[in-house]
Amino acid sequence: MSDATLVPNNSLMTATPQEGRELAIKMARLVIKATQPDSAVREQLRPVYAEDAGMLLQVAQIVATEYATIAAANHYWRAV
Repeated sequence: MSDATLVPNNSLMTATPQEGRELAIKMARLVIKATQPDSAVREQLRPVYAEDAGMLLQVAQIVATEYATIAAANHYWRAV
């Protein structure tokens, strides 16, 4: 695995649910980049999953899982 930072700023804390969702997407992308560090290979694979509904649903699930983790870390954006 590469030396990529998988949790930007080493924190899951965000000010809003929108920022949390954006962080979840970024983290999902970072996992892909860490798993396949060769950008040429990632570009070659993009058309494969871009037209496969099942693969796109898997991407959505990965983002949803990341978002659930971030939401829990932020106490669902309630003041603590």
